[in-house]
Amino acid sequence: MSAHTTYYQEHKVKYTAQAQKLHKQMITLSMLRLLVFIAAGFGVYFTVEIWQVTLLIGVCGLAAFLFLLTKYNDIKRERAFNKALATINEEEIEIGAGQFHDRDQGLEFQDPNHFYSLDIDLFGRGSFFQFINRTTIAEGREKLAELLKANVTDEIVSRQQVIKELSAKPEWRQHYAANSSLVEVETSAKQILSWLKNYKPFLSSVAAWLPIAFTAVSLVLFGLAIFKIISAEMVGYWLFIGLGFTGIYVKRINKLSAGADKVKDTFRQYALLLDLIENETFSSELLQEKQKKIQSENKKASLIFKTLSKNLDALDNRNNLISAIFGNGLFLTDIKNSYRVEKWIKEYGHKVSDWFEVVSFFDAYNSLSGFDFNHPEFVFPKIVDNGVIIKSENLGHPLLNKNKRVDSDVVIENEQFFIVTGANMAGKSTFLRTISLHIVMANVGLPICAKQSEYSPVKLITSMRTTDSLTDDSSYFFSELTRLKYIVDAIQKEPYFIILDEILKGTNSTDKAIGSRKFVEKLVASHATGIIATHDLSLCDIEKELPQVKNYYFDAEIINDELHFDYTLKNGICKNMNASFLLKKMEIV
Repeated sequence: MSAHTTYYQEHKVKYTAQAQKLHKQMITLSMLRLLVFIAAGFGVYFTVEIWQVTLLIGVCGLAAFLFLLTKYNDIKRERAFNKALATINEEEIEIGAGQFHDRDQGLEFQDPNHFYSLDIDLFGRGSFFQFINRTTIAEGREKLAELLKANVTDEIVSRQQVIKELSAKPEWRQHYAANSSLVEVETSAKQILSWLKNYKPFLSSVAAWLPIAFTAVSLVLFGLAIFKIISAEMVGYWLFIGLGFTGIYVKRINKLSAGADKVKDTFRQYALLLDLIENETFSSELLQEKQKKIQSENKKASLIFKTLSKNLDALDNRNNLISAIFGNGLFLTDIKNSYRVEKWIKEYGHKVSDWFEVVSFFDAYNSLSGFDFNHPEFVFPKIVDNGVIIKSENLGHPLLNKNKRVDSDVVIENEQFFIVTGANMAGKSTFLRTISLHIVMANVGLPICAKQSEYSPVKLITSMRTTDSLTDDSSYFFSELTRLKYIVDAIQKEPYFIILDEILKGTNSTDKAIGSRKFVEKLVASHATGIIATHDLSLCDIEKELPQVKNYYFDAEIINDELHFDYTLKNGICKNMNASFLLKKMEIV
């Protein structure tokens, strides 16, 4: 059993046992609360004639009940946290066993016009995103998809350092994910940022001192009424004056309260995550930079968020009828709490986008570093600048079962073009996606599925899975030509690694052979680097004319009337095709 699987097994058992222990404590506390309630009830009943004793029993009983309730809620939260941790470890065990096809597919991130995302199964069922995604917030999920689609080649080493460092902190990462998963959020960060940006304050600076002055007058009137210096009716009149003041702003306060109620849970969630980020020690430059980004005037972002959460909770208390009447009538609580929320928005509203970005960053990199932790046998490619684009030993597809996967040694020089031939199902398409994922994963900063690898950073562009479009009134062939034109235009601006799979499929074989040859010749003349897979063996003749072109193939053999594949990349041209054999074997012809 691998070390990471052992880790998940042990921690699943640990957190499950802790959750069960806490559940028993909750049951005990519930029983104690019931006993306190019954005891206090009997105590009040039997001492009702001695009001001083009755009052003492009532106060003590209430205090004990509230203490036990607070303790119960604390343990309930702790149990939920441990259950979330147990679930995280259980899911990792299932994913490691290949059971991940029911997880989020990220289909909304699929883009047929992207450089490569559709062709290499980046999103969808059985996709790389589905396999790697562990994000817990919508913005982190979007950030992860953005990183996978970014197609950038700068600062790779910096990203590698982040992934390595977070990979070595599995407990911190799981606590981050567990805390985040416990808060249900309905309002997205984009909606919150829009609300903060467009919010128009309605309270002036008078609201800073008016509730204080009004409260002071209320307390003085209470004192005078108790000592019968003034009539108690005066307090009632004063209460109506307070309600009148609040009534002036009631519509705008209602609007603020409605907006604040939508963002409250999101801010509570982000406060928990920011607190974890702030209190962890990081050594990599990029992580330290992110920590500094959530500092504001030497005050932690998590504390600033908690301050707002408290103000929002206080504003939410206006929904209690008794609190609304007496709180507003005597202390102007709605005005006081609204002013505090508006003051917070004025002081910190412009910083919220930075804090959201940092949380999203860590959420996304939690997934990337988890991938590294789960694959200790994978290697971080050595970033070089020596003319070799990819030089890998035992390179394989990261999603294939390592016990069945056949790896290949691959060396692709700059401005070199491979023509790969092979029988159906021999492994050509898998090889193309393996090379594609090597480039994408290396650019993101991830370790790759190889024994060792050198990599000169390059952007990726592909044409492997073209479809027609009834909506755009475009044929399959025209869609493919549009894609090839897109590639030609792109490589004029900057270098790309080009991967093509059986181009010009929408025309006859003779036209296809002529067109494919001319297209490959144009790419080579443009100093392009890449691979094309094809069944057209005539295309392989280009190797004789252009030294940049190299022929490789995947073989298939028919042994004892059975088809066998070794999925091994070989030098040369494939001679064995299997379409006729398969048609006959499956009794189609």
